[in-house]
Amino acid sequence: MQRSDGRTPDQIRPLHFELNIAPHASGSILVAMGNTRVICGVMIEESVPRWMKEQNVSGGWLTAEYSMLPYSTTTRKPRDISKGKLDGRSTEIQRLIGRSLRAVVDLEKLGPRTMWIDCDVLQADGGTRTAAITGASLAVAIACRKLVDEKKLPAPPIRKLVAAISAGILDGKAIVDLNYDEDKAVTVDFNLVATEDGEFVEVQGSGEEATFSQAELDHMLTLGRKAIGDLIAAQRAILARLMVAPA
Repeated sequence: MQRSDGRTPDQIRPLHFELNIAPHASGSILVAMGNTRVICGVMIEESVPRWMKEQNVSGGWLTAEYSMLPYSTTTRKPRDISKGKLDGRSTEIQRLIGRSLRAVVDLEKLGPRTMWIDCDVLQADGGTRTAAITGASLAVAIACRKLVDEKKLPAPPIRKLVAAISAGILDGKAIVDLNYDEDKAVTVDFNLVATEDGEFVEVQGSGEEATFSQAELDHMLTLGRKAIGDLIAAQRAILARLMVAPA
């Protein structure tokens, strides 16, 4: 099976990371997966949320915010602030980003700090949440190394890298890294988040007015693991070049 853009079913879109896109952030990345582009920035506050103090919770905290900029889609998307509340999709995605990164960051080692991850979609062509997680992982790794370089911590609190990919069933075949046109056409839609050692953090999936078999599920998971391995290899190559690979 060959897709409309010429990719094979297991092939991710062209991937590119641009570092230090936001100079005031502790770590920042512009991640491009095909025509999807997301800025991921990390800032660190030397304090923890009030609820942690009130409940005497030790360590630090990591949280995320996600938004699609008005010009990220072909028709203008109003800012959430103009509606007076965050829409349900943005809330779901930023919680997913937060969960994904908390799974790989040792909050005790982070200490009494809050790590803020901001993911802003510049251009949307499918897979914005998965690109945000992949970019955020790299930005967090860089921010953690900066804490060490500034002698605020003896070692980076990030334990391993994490990445995410979409998968689906199109014309009866499993594919990964769906662009927008594919996302509209698939009968099954999945999002997979996994660590560099192959452990899943989250698996989201549902049929789009359709069902799917165990064999189809297994095939999507297999393709998803391979794709996530490709993403993490690219993350590792960037970190090796910067000599900031997490311990």
